[in-house]
Amino acid sequence: MSGFRKRSVSKYIRLFAAAFCACSLLAGPAIPARAAAPSAAELLLEANRALPVQSDEIPGWPAGPVIGAESAILMEARTGTILYSKNIHMREYPASTTKILTALIAAERCQMDEIVTFSHDAVFDTPWDSSHIAMDVGQELTMEQCLNAILIRSANEVCYAVAEHITSTTDWQVFSGIMNDRAAQLGCLNTHFVNPNGLPDDDHYTTAYDLAMIGRAFFANEMLCKITLSPRIDFPPTDKLPQGKLENNHMEIIPGGTYAYEHIVGCKTGYTEDARSCLVSCAEKNGLKLICVVMRDESPYHYEDTITLFEYGFSNFDKVYVSQAETKYNIDNTGLFYGGGDIFGSTKPFLSLNKDDFIVLPRSVPFAETQSSISYETGDESQAAVIAYTYQGVALGTVRVDFTASNENTSIFDTEEESPDAEADKDNPIIFINVAVLFTGCGILAVLLIIWLIVRLILKNYNISPRNGRRSWRKKNRRRRRNSRKHRGYDF
Repeated sequence: MSGFRKRSVSKYIRLFAAAFCACSLLAGPAIPARAAAPSAAELLLEANRALPVQSDEIPGWPAGPVIGAESAILMEARTGTILYSKNIHMREYPASTTKILTALIAAERCQMDEIVTFSHDAVFDTPWDSSHIAMDVGQELTMEQCLNAILIRSANEVCYAVAEHITSTTDWQVFSGIMNDRAAQLGCLNTHFVNPNGLPDDDHYTTAYDLAMIGRAFFANEMLCKITLSPRIDFPPTDKLPQGKLENNHMEIIPGGTYAYEHIVGCKTGYTEDARSCLVSCAEKNGLKLICVVMRDESPYHYEDTITLFEYGFSNFDKVYVSQAETKYNIDNTGLFYGGGDIFGSTKPFLSLNKDDFIVLPRSVPFAETQSSISYETGDESQAAVIAYTYQGVALGTVRVDFTASNENTSIFDTEEESPDAEADKDNPIIFINVAVLFTGCGILAVLLIIWLIVRLILKNYNISPRNGRRSWRKKNRRRRRNSRKHRGYDF
């Protein structure tokens, strides 16, 4: 009996081992195959990298990098010149990048020491699994603390509380109306927000271009930029906030982050399942300030792609000060308009190209290849005109034609004292029109014209010929003498 049992057990062991080996052989090839299969995120990245880059279609424009974002833009902050464009007008879900507009509106409308009280709706309308700092009903923060919580920890309930504070209602559509109006003022073309924090909604969308336009205003605010780069929020305990708050900044592109970028000025990330990873950021190097937006990217590539785009911009583009490069708008090559002395002793121009205005050009494109157009509808009494520059249809920026202060403050009869800006005027290309010379020349021409008309009238009425006048007089004299002799009996 015992032998039977031993053989049975041994048989069962052999059967189990054989079955295990068979399963291993069957499963073995399948495991590596699954590991090698690309994930959904990798498939999305590959598809996005294959999308065309519209800025690459511009003749002579520097070729842009291949990135994993579905849409992206690189824009110069002051001029709005678009250096890199990839589906920049495609509608995308912005996720928490929405909050740069919420923070901007709060900074524009509120004092930083205003007290924001958290209502039931602000707290409980926030999903528990979304970004928050666990504020409770009745607790309070200053507006400055609210902006820190929004921009550093992306706190959704704080966005609701700020919206309620500004509008005095928990109908978030009221604040959304303010957001959409402000977005339109900033130049957005295809944006519609329905909440202040970017929580998912089919009617909550924007584009890379529009986020860059909002970013131009946001990153011009030094306080907001500094907040985004802060490593943490640290709110001390108060009666209305007994435990205080201590939360770290998780954006990895700021100083100390895994993808820290040394030229970063400010940034805001966003993520939802539908939006994927988004990033709006600004960097400045050698006086060139660039705004980058990447949308529907994958983490951490949204950081890598952003840095790649910044490096592309700083390596291929320069600021060009028009007053130092422009020649065709300088009227100083004719005697009539030349800035020499005149009868009133004035040698100062009254129009000049603004010395602070610049355009942004690829380093491979000379200034002479740009096109320009001039408009006299400036809306500013201190400006005579505005000159807009383009290259292959791409807007590069504008330069103002100003009335010079030296002409406004100095009499045209002043011949002894020279303007303190005289040396600068000599080096600065100007539109130079000497009015006294112009009027004097026109007066002389008018006098000469009048004299010519009088002389012509005299010649016509009296039929005086300069060549035959003396000969005609002699013939008449002879005729008179002959007639006189006939009367006396002489006949010649």
